Amino acid sequence: MQSVWNNRYLYLFVLPGIVWFLVFAYQPMYGVLIAFKDYDIIKGVFRSEWVGLAHFRELFGSPNFPVLLRNTISISVLKMLFGFPAPILLALLLNEVRSRLFKRLAQSVSYMPFFVSWVVITGIWYDLFSVDGGFINQTLAGLGLIKEPVFWFGNPDYFWGMILASDIWKGIGFGTIIFLASITSVNPELYESAVVDGANRWRQVWHITLPAIRATIILLFILNIAHFLDAGFEQIYAMQNNMVLDRAEIIDTYVMKVGVFRANYELATAVGLFKSIIGLILLVTANFIVKRFGEDGVF
Repeated sequence: MQSVWNNRYLYLFVLPGIVWFLVFAYQPMYGVLIAFKDYDIIKGVFRSEWVGLAHFRELFGSPNFPVLLRNTISISVLKMLFGFPAPILLALLLNEVRSRLFKRLAQSVSYMPFFVSWVVITGIWYDLFSVDGGFINQTLAGLGLIKEPVFWFGNPDYFWGMILASDIWKGIGFGTIIFLASITSVNPELYESAVVDGANRWRQVWHITLPAIRATIILLFILNIAHFLDAGFEQIYAMQNNMVLDRAEIIDTYVMKVGVFRANYELATAVGLFKSIIGLILLVTANFIVKRFGEDGVF
């Protein structure tokens, strides 16, 4: 207690954060009970009748669930395989740039889309890929690669690619800032020693830069894997249309339409709890595997 009192002013700094988590993160957790009840908004959460796992059986037994799970997992896997390494690659490339002006310009241009909402991004992409005068179709036609304009947003075969490309374009700049900050902590003498030993730029990146940011990469990977089933609600909800629903409907958009718009709060809560459990399992598993390989995990 003496130690706590001596550091009381330091604890005051973390007090607002603790209060925020208690009010907005822990206090609403009792709401998961809705997933096991026949929720009546008049009776409230505690007085509503228990129905056990009925809402989970409804979710897993729905004919739409296999399609929702396939789309969600597929989009998440694509984002992990291509979207996660993209900021790392850009950070490594920018670190090799010797012109400060060009580096700052490239950073500014790359992270600006991060601060634009998905609604605006979707509008920009619709204009770029428009059948009627879109830049992409005009360019491809000018190069002789296509004879007729392609309806990119109306073809299910192109939808996942559009989602992946727009996600990378929007988030690559902000992710790069994190890795560039880690790269700046590398001791310059290591590079000087490598040059003396005859190492080229590729060898320096492979043996010095990447090991230096390995801890950051692992930490962000573990945190991202915990949100594996969050395929990107805002992005996909803004970009999907009826012609591509077979590829565009994911768990979160389905919950919005069925659980929220139709006031089926029990189903929405059941889906949220299901995703949280899967996320927790993936987080613990990834952290365990990382620590087995001798790296520092999240906990």
